[in-house]
Amino acid sequence: MSRAVKEQESLVRKNTDGGITTLTLSQPERHNSLSMAMLEALSVELDSIAADADTRVVVIAAQGKVFCAGHDLREIREQFGDADFQLALFNQCSKVMQQIIMLPKPVIARVAGVATAAGCQLVASCDLAVAASSARFATPGVNIGLFCSTPMVALSRNVSRKHAMEMLLTGEMVSAERAEQIGLVNRVVEESQLDETVYRIARTIADKSGHTLKVGKEAFYRQLEMPLNEAYAFTSNVMAENLKANDAQEGICAFLDKRKPDWTDS
Repeated sequence: MSRAVKEQESLVRKNTDGGITTLTLSQPERHNSLSMAMLEALSVELDSIAADADTRVVVIAAQGKVFCAGHDLREIREQFGDADFQLALFNQCSKVMQQIIMLPKPVIARVAGVATAAGCQLVASCDLAVAASSARFATPGVNIGLFCSTPMVALSRNVSRKHAMEMLLTGEMVSAERAEQIGLVNRVVEESQLDETVYRIARTIADKSGHTLKVGKEAFYRQLEMPLNEAYAFTSNVMAENLKANDAQEGICAFLDKRKPDWTDS
C-alpha cells in the first residue's frame, strides 16, 4: 500500500455494513478541516462508492467534537503567495460537493459538534442531514475578511434567501434547532440517539430499489434549476422511462399482489 493511499485512509475512514457505507472524517486534531489532502481523500472515496454495487446509502460522519471547521486556515496562510494553489483548493472543494450531489446514492450527514464555513457547505450538500441537539452551524467567513462564497452555493439551495443571507452576513452561530427550522437539517435528536436515528433512516432508504433511487436523485437536482413547465416535461419523461425498468414493474406488481418486492436494481 502506497504512502498516499495510507494517508487518504487515515484522513477518511470507510466502513460498509448492510449496504450502508460510512465515511468518517478522521482528523479531529485539525477539527476535520477540509485541507487539500482531506478533499482529495473524500473525492477518491466518493469515486469508489459511485461504482460500488454493494453501497446503497452513504453516511458522512466525523470523529471528535467538531464535525468540520471548513477549510484549513493554517494551510491557506502557508499558501498566501500561491494563487494557483488557492484556486485549486476551492475548485477541489467545489468538485467534492458536486460529487455528493451527482453520486447515484443518497448521502446523509451525521452531524455532531460544529459545522462551519465549508463544513456547513458539506452538510448542505448532502441529501439529508441529522444533527445532534448540541450541533451548531455557521458561515463565519465574513468575520475574517473571506466571505463564504462557495459555501453560499450549497446554503442558498437549502434554505430561504433571507435565512442564507443572515448566516452569511452576520457569521453568527446557528443552533441545531434553528438549523432544522430553516431547512438546513432534517431532524435534531439527542446525541445519544444520533446513530440510531441516522442508521434507521439509512436502512429505510437502503431497502428501496437502487435503480429507482439513482433515477430519482438525479431527476430531483436537475429539475430544481428548470422553469416549471420544463421541470414537468422533464420529469414526465423520467417517469415514463422509469416505468420501463424491471424494478418499477416488479414494485407495482408486488404492491398489487400484497407482497414484498424483489429488487434487482435494474
